[in-house]
This record gives sequence, structure tokens and C-alpha cells, in this order.
Amino acid sequence: MDMSTAALLENYVAGQWVAGDGERTTLTDPVTGDTLAYVSSAGLDLDAAFAFARETAGPALRALSYGERAQRLSQIVATLQANRDDYYAIAAANSGTVATDSAVDIDGAIYTLSTYAKLGASLGDAHLLLDGAAVPLAKDASFAVRHVLRPTPGVALFINAFNFPSWGLWEKAAGALLAGVPVIVKPATSTAWLTQRMVTDVVAAGILPPGSLSVICGSAAGLLDRIGPFDVVSFTGSASTAATLRAHPAFTERSARINVEADSLNSAILLPDASPGTAAFDQFVREVAREMTVKSGQKCTAIRRAMVPVAYFDAAASAIVERLAKTVVGNPRNDTVTMGSLVSVAQKRAVLEGIAELQSEAQTLYDGNREAAFVDAEANSACVAPVLLGLRDGAAGNRIHDTEVFGPVATLVGYRDLDDAVTLARRGQGSLVVSLYGNDAAAMRAPAIALADAHGRVHAVDPSVAKTQTGHGNVMPQSLHGGPGRAGGGEELGGLRALRFYHVRSAVQGPAALVEALTQDAVELPR
Repeated sequence: MDMSTAALLENYVAGQWVAGDGERTTLTDPVTGDTLAYVSSAGLDLDAAFAFARETAGPALRALSYGERAQRLSQIVATLQANRDDYYAIAAANSGTVATDSAVDIDGAIYTLSTYAKLGASLGDAHLLLDGAAVPLAKDASFAVRHVLRPTPGVALFINAFNFPSWGLWEKAAGALLAGVPVIVKPATSTAWLTQRMVTDVVAAGILPPGSLSVICGSAAGLLDRIGPFDVVSFTGSASTAATLRAHPAFTERSARINVEADSLNSAILLPDASPGTAAFDQFVREVAREMTVKSGQKCTAIRRAMVPVAYFDAAASAIVERLAKTVVGNPRNDTVTMGSLVSVAQKRAVLEGIAELQSEAQTLYDGNREAAFVDAEANSACVAPVLLGLRDGAAGNRIHDTEVFGPVATLVGYRDLDDAVTLARRGQGSLVVSLYGNDAAAMRAPAIALADAHGRVHAVDPSVAKTQTGHGNVMPQSLHGGPGRAGGGEELGGLRALRFYHVRSAVQGPAALVEALTQDAVELPR
């Protein structure tokens, strides 16, 4: 695709493409510094945008059955697949990712949409979801209650992070559109190009009723002011920003619902039976090194703390460093490069500052930046090489359990026994995922249960699933994504569980004949 001329990316609101008419923000290539595009949301009629989505797009979407909306998801999949090459080119230029990392974002999004298309098809021609069986409220069963789920009559606003401009949109939109709720997405400004281009292609294909999918590039100013009591907001980003959002009157006064997925200090735990030389030890080493380098460590699910028995500390450090040393960092358009850049020079500064903070407490086991020779990239690019830190006595640490560095950085943490490992993992105050590596699957039961209440997902690996496990940091649409505490307290995906956020549950009480009539044009929502 031609990137020779930087254009102003238009916004799609109220069923129309509209250019912002005020100050523009420049999108740049994080490796070369070249200007790629401009964005602006200044001057948009946000009242009209939200009203059109609620009053025109919403009813049109909900006039379709769940099965018909699932078919629309299938058509979106076909449209995205037809334009994959352009998306990969945009990702390399705007996000600085190598092709294998772009696949996590782009193909991951397509797979998620495909999964929801199939799940939605199973709901058939229904327009109503039932939640549980009818329950008599009278001794003779003449009066009863049944719980129903109706799509919320509002709009779904997505405020997304910079690291997944494709998947971040579609993993949320899959559930919202299947539910019959129109979407307004505000992508992170720095990587908004891919999101905007995907919306452009879907709108051009005429798949959805006008206004069902809108995109606003640039500033988020004024968006929450338009959120009403039946709207829902899904936010992905930092815990500090989430706290600011939660204090907005949209939630404190109008009681709109908000789902938060925040960055967290995820852990990988090498179990005591996984000694050096065993298959589980090797799997742990591979996964830690891989999670540090995939998307340059810019994943909310990446391993930040790699925990090992103290007796295995040196062996684990040596093995991980050996793998990291093979990482080739630089321009993602060079075929020899295996890890691209961070998304911006500003993000690079934040990562380097975070590394320095952790280094005040932990020793540096490997720093690829000391002798870095970035391929086809200057020193002033957004490239950062992997850094592995270490703390033998994990219980003595503070910063390593509180400070997340959103880049190719992890800390190897020593623990005394399994109870100590569980305690250390929980010091993250709530995380998206923890992974366990051992040679005895049955022995994983106790730590898996002990960690489940502090983690949105527990990922366990033994040699029997070495080739079939889906990866510590890969978010599968069939599994819940989210986590308690610091991770935001939200839930996304999880199969058809995702529909619940976009529905209102109501208890319908009445004569038995009415309660029975509720089953017409309805289907039970699978649990």
C-alpha cells in the first residue's frame, strides 16, 4: 500500500465520514520517525453521534436475530481477511511490529470474530435470551418468575489501548454487535490508523446497519459526558486512568456500567518438581523469553515476574539469557529482525525509566541495550532490547511487585517453597493471568485453586500439553479475559459469557401462561 502521502484520517459518526476541523495529532513511524497520518476529533457533533447510534443503529441491529447478527460477524471476518496484507503493512509502520507479532493482533482479532460468529449461530433465530428456568412463586404454580436478558438500549463505548489496535476493537465488538448494541470505538491516538482502516473497510462493505460501528480518532474529550444510564463503557489501559474514569458522573450519578481491563504484574511460576533438565523447566524458559519479546513485551498479559525455586535461580537465569541473546531487534521490515520497536519514543522513555527503577532493587541479569546494534534503526528510534532482572529473595522485594514496565522486561524472582510462591504472586494485588509449569498435572491442583481468586486466568502447562497449550499471554475467546483488583475487576470474552455485559437482566413475574409464553422466540443463554 502507498504510504508516501500522510492523510488526515476521518472519523465515522452518525453514519457519515467527518474530518476533524481543529488541531491535528501526528501519527509517526516509531522506527524511522516518518509522519504516517494525522488525526483530529475536533468539531465533531458528539450529541448527534450518540443519538444516531442509540436511536437509529440500535433498533436496526436488534431487529435482527442473534443468528442474523452472527452472520454479519462472518461477513466482517471475510472483509478483514481480504485486506490482511494492508493491515500488516500498517502495523509494521505505525506499531513497529514484526509480522509474527502483527499476527497476534490482526489474526487474533479475526479468529475471535470467527469464534463469536459460530457461537452466535448456535442461538438461532431468537430475539430474547433466557437466564435459568422458570421458578414458581405460588404453591399451586399459578404465579411464577423467569429471568430474561434484553440487549441494553444504549451504546457501547470502547476506549482502547495502543498495543492492540485490531484485537482491542474486535474482541469487544464481537460481543457487543452479537448482542445488538451499537459500538463507538475511541482507539489510542498513537496507533489509531489500523483501527480506523478496519472500520473503513467494514463500513464500505455495507455489512452492518449505518451507525452500528463508529470510530473517533484523536481526543476522547466529551465522550463520557454523553454516556447515559443504558450505555456501557469498556476501557483498556492503565489502572490510574481507569480510576479517573470511574469518578466520572456517567458512573457515579447516571450508573452506567464500566468494564475495566488494566495492566497487571502477571506471574509465571516454575513448580518445585520442574528441576533443570526436565521438560517443564524447558517449557518455562521458552515461555518467559517468548513473552518478553512478543510485541516487544507490550502486552497486558505478558510475564512480568518469573518465579523459580531459589535452588534453580542460576540455571533459570542462564537458560533465559541464552534465549534472549538471540533476539534481533530493529526495523520490522528487515527479514532478519525478530523483535520490532515500542510504539513510540515516549513509550521508550517510560520503559527506560521503569527499568532504572527496578534496577534500584533487582540485579541486572541481561541487558541487550548495553551492546545493542539495532538493525536498520537508529539509536533515537523507539527500539529497546530485552532486559532480564533478578531478585533471589522475592519476599524482600517491593518495587518488583508494584512496578510494571510495559516493554521487553521481566524479573526473575526466587521463592522458598510453594506457599511462598503463591504469596508472592498475590502481591501483584490482582492480575490478568498466572501460569504454572510442572511435570505433574495433578500436583498443580492446589496452587491453581489457591491463585484463582487473585487472577482472571490460571494457565497450567505440563509436558503432555507442551505442543497444544495456547500460551501464557494469548487471550483465547473461549476463556475469560480480565482480572480482579489491580487488573481492573472486569471480564471480557469467555465464550457467550461476553453477552451478559451488553444485556439487562430482568425478572418477569406473572401468570404461568405468561411465563411460558416467554419461551417463544427465545433461547437459553448457555452457562
